[in-house]
Amino acid sequence: MIKILKPYRFITINFAQLLTIFYHIKTNKNVARIKAFKGLRPIKEKVTEVASRPYDVLNTEEAKTEAKGKELSFLHVVKPEMDFPVGSNPYAPEVYEKGKSNFQKMVDDGVFFQDEKDSIYIYELTMNGRSQTGIVACASIDDYFNDIVKKHELTRPDKEEDRKNHVRVGKMNAEPVFFAYPAYKPLDVLMDEVKTTEPVYDFVAEDKIRHVLWKVDDEFTVNNFIEEFAKVPATYVADGHHRTAAAALVGKEFREANLNHTGEEEYNYFLAVHFPDDQLEIIDYNRVVKDLNGLSKKQFLEKLDERFIICKADELFKPNKLHMFSLYIDGEWYALEAKEGTYDDKDPIGVLDVTVLSKQILEPILGIKDLRTDKRIEFVGGIRGLDELKKRVDSGEMAAAFALYPVTMQQLINIADSGAIMPPKTTWFEPKLRSGLVVHALD
Repeated sequence: MIKILKPYRFITINFAQLLTIFYHIKTNKNVARIKAFKGLRPIKEKVTEVASRPYDVLNTEEAKTEAKGKELSFLHVVKPEMDFPVGSNPYAPEVYEKGKSNFQKMVDDGVFFQDEKDSIYIYELTMNGRSQTGIVACASIDDYFNDIVKKHELTRPDKEEDRKNHVRVGKMNAEPVFFAYPAYKPLDVLMDEVKTTEPVYDFVAEDKIRHVLWKVDDEFTVNNFIEEFAKVPATYVADGHHRTAAAALVGKEFREANLNHTGEEEYNYFLAVHFPDDQLEIIDYNRVVKDLNGLSKKQFLEKLDERFIICKADELFKPNKLHMFSLYIDGEWYALEAKEGTYDDKDPIGVLDVTVLSKQILEPILGIKDLRTDKRIEFVGGIRGLDELKKRVDSGEMAAAFALYPVTMQQLINIADSGAIMPPKTTWFEPKLRSGLVVHALD
């Protein structure tokens, strides 16, 4: 007897799922892909009023302060919880609706307009005399699921769901994600040619970072970029794992809900800025802890002495090589050098100083085992400087602070290529992308 149960179950998948299967087969390529799109952009006269720092570098109170008196600040779109009274639920449905309505008002008021032709954009950032230039274009959600877009961090479920709600409700990628790709000379040449033309924006933000954006909408040049980028084997999420995951997962939701899905819809793509890896710089990403797990300062230092060479520093001490750390505690700075056997330079994860810190201090001594969920630890981007670490300890808010030597781009690529995952909050890229320069609509 021939059993038909399993075949029957297979053919009862819905039509959208069946189209998705055929689309995957048709488009599966082991190369990275970019797509031109009709960007939503602020008019030139308003760009400096609109452009803001990204949502994840400011807490709610900092965002309120930064956007005070600036009704056009894009923070009202990407961080709309700041428009609600103190104590309000930042994840309430009305918060996401507020972000959507704030953006719609800027469109209705003529602050934002949509480019008429499918375009890509070239984006140059200059900080302290160093420039990096990237390609603003849509990435494919299929490349995300097929691991052509390579990741190196796990996401936190709460932060991922927050960004998903922004995409679901707003039906747009309001902020681009920050990607790297292996530097490829033909793309450098194409970008340099575009940079000889007149930009659509050129301004210096209040943090002294210069932002220049060019639009490319002639079909020949756009196709050149797309064809050359197709020779890139992979892209790497440099900054924005939560936004990347949210965009891909919501795009998949929209795809599965659309019975007429073709694969060409905008929700199949998400907004990214792609930079050649040889132009990028990673700075340190530091840690502060709220208590010493019941230990006195003396007991804590004694336990550290088993694993580190400890030297007291007379002033602010910044780590100057791999496996060197700085500790600030009780008004004093210390240099900590990891002893032999506390790290593994042959392992792409074991060599990282964030791993050494976790395995030799946070877990065994302080009892902090899950960096993604433990409320006793917080993370401070190196752009804030060592003074920020000192301030948070001196205020009594934190018991101790650790500064780390930054990872390199090559370490990031090695880890992503191996399929391994970095500990949370390992990389901090500067300069940050400005939000509000280009928006990608999904409908």
